[in-house]
This record gives sequence, C-alpha cells and structure tokens, in this order.
Amino acid sequence: MRSECRYPTKSEPQVQADYDRHAYKWRHLSENFFAKIKEFRAIATRYEKTICSYAANWHLAAATFMAI
Repeated sequence: MRSECRYPTKSEPQVQADYDRHAYKWRHLSENFFAKIKEFRAIATRYEKTICSYAANWHLAAATFMAI
C-alpha cells in the first residue's frame, strides 16, 4: 500500500480572528517589561535579603528601562 502526501490548498482565504487590540498592546508591553527585568539577575533570583533593597532594585530597573 502506497500513501501520498497531500497538502492543503491555499485557495481559501484565511479568516482573521477577532481580538481586543488595546488589551493585546498592554499584554505585549508587560511581557516585554518582565523579559527585560529578567536580564537583571539580582531581581530574577532575589539576592537581596531585605524587601526594601529588593524593591529599590525593582525601581532602579524600571527607571533604567523607562530611560531607554
């Protein structure tokens, strides 16, 4: 028995799915922000012992990204 490889035709137009552009924009921005935050190893692994110094590093990283 011999089988043939069959590919779907592209004659049918693709239907664009509906989505909320505003919500997608904010989700994209927040995902990119946390991806950049992970570049700071001290924040990703939480080396600081106190919550105050940990929060200070968060603010420093956020200010750094806002300046870029």
